[in-house]
Amino acid sequence: MTITAEHEEFRRQLRRMAESRIKPHAAAVDEDARLPSEAIEAFGTLSLCGLPFPESLGGGGGDLLSQILAVEEVARVCGSSSLVLLISWAALTPLAWFGSPALQRLIVPDVCAGRHGASFCLTEPGGGSDLRGIKTRAERTADGWRLEGRKRFISNVGWSHWYAVLARTGPKSFGVFMVHRDDPGFSIGHHERKMGMRGSPTGDLIFENCVLPEGRVVGDAEQGHSYMIQALTYTRPLVSAQALGLAQGALDEAVLYTSTREQFGTPVSEFQMVRGMAADMAIAVEASRALLYRTVEVVAEANDDRARSFASMAKTLCSDTAMKVTVDAVQLHGGYGYIKDYPVERMMRDAKVSQIWEGTNQIQRLLVAKHLYQRPPRA
Repeated sequence: MTITAEHEEFRRQLRRMAESRIKPHAAAVDEDARLPSEAIEAFGTLSLCGLPFPESLGGGGGDLLSQILAVEEVARVCGSSSLVLLISWAALTPLAWFGSPALQRLIVPDVCAGRHGASFCLTEPGGGSDLRGIKTRAERTADGWRLEGRKRFISNVGWSHWYAVLARTGPKSFGVFMVHRDDPGFSIGHHERKMGMRGSPTGDLIFENCVLPEGRVVGDAEQGHSYMIQALTYTRPLVSAQALGLAQGALDEAVLYTSTREQFGTPVSEFQMVRGMAADMAIAVEASRALLYRTVEVVAEANDDRARSFASMAKTLCSDTAMKVTVDAVQLHGGYGYIKDYPVERMMRDAKVSQIWEGTNQIQRLLVAKHLYQRPPRA
């Protein structure tokens, strides 16, 4: 796709911000497993928290490519910071697309201003890929809804003020509900101790007689599954951009290190096997970027099965690339790649989850194949 001059300037602004305001704190955020407060403050300089949302709600009205660029450039220096940013975007996507104007006005402006965070709540203790198998229930009351159940592996837990919760409203129907952290019957359970993405708190949400007013349901209370499937066509490219950013960051670090590290009296970048590895890493990164940017074009045309297939392809390729490139970056650092003084070991740990969340890569491959065989080529 064509990258406009405006997009290129936006990328330059993002890179300057990420290098100066986020990168210096990335190691400490990971080591201390703390929220990247410096990054959240830096997001305000470019109004990133509200980038995807309408200007009428305090957002920036940015297109999907602008969002991809933002996530990619932040992830290039700090995976956790990019996660804190994109999760709020993902959480509010069903609301922005299908919610009532009153509910949008209640929630979206504070998130756009960076005052509040939001979380996307699908996964449960019994699994995440099978959305139709979720157990969390929402039952109508005289003046609203009552939620019962539990969600697991929820990002930004505790920091977020709002939680977009998919819950069963009938034997075959689902709704999306906006739960505030102060709602009665809502509590936060176990916090996870994670391999990577340690700056974004992850944990359980518990709903025990959690009572919500009628206006907290997003759109039609029986169409939540459809809303989430449509939202995933948008969120999977964002997760792809995060993985791509990690891969680019690891490649940049590997090239820098091998250009300055000497063995046998010469920079290791002069060795053919090192150059071969670096070339393979660059090829994988650029191929992933090309597919992701093509996916942006397809998603912009229509949110249909073809777009969902492209989103699955991009998510799979970008995350597999992130894992392979970060592992190779550690290898190119030799023993130094195995210690925390260098960022590549953090990038490797951060990259792994990109193959798991937003639907495992095995599930993504099944979705791609399903689309292929819906309309097989004619003999």
